[in-house]
Amino acid sequence: MTAIHFSYYELSLLSFLRESHPEKADDIPFIKERAAAASEAYAEAFDAGLPIAECIGIANKTLYAGLHFSRHDTISSVLWNEFSAEVPLEAVRETAIRLRPLLESIFSKYSISDEFAYMPEYNSLYTEITGFVQLKLEEDGKL
Repeated sequence: MTAIHFSYYELSLLSFLRESHPEKADDIPFIKERAAAASEAYAEAFDAGLPIAECIGIANKTLYAGLHFSRHDTISSVLWNEFSAEVPLEAVRETAIRLRPLLESIFSKYSISDEFAYMPEYNSLYTEITGFVQLKLEEDGKL
């Protein structure tokens, strides 16, 4: 078995992806490319004489760009908040992973960005997901 060595940025991004974007967690080229860009952004900021805290912020902005909104986290929130009686806490992650492909047509109706969770349209998305899950429960008797 070949070991893959990860940098700080790669490990940080991998951990985040496993939690909030599990569909991207196995995309090693993406992780390495994004981590390299974050490392370069940090070095450029540092070389420009910016304070360390600002360099870290610039690197993190690069590392997590386009990843702040999570379909997985949104589905999980619906399951936790609306269906806790039907989906035990320990099953939320796997249930969200299973439901995600079925919900893609709902997600595709929205212009999703890093700020989407703070926009009024988020409430509509949340409601549509809730309705889909409710109908699926009624039709199949389970998720």
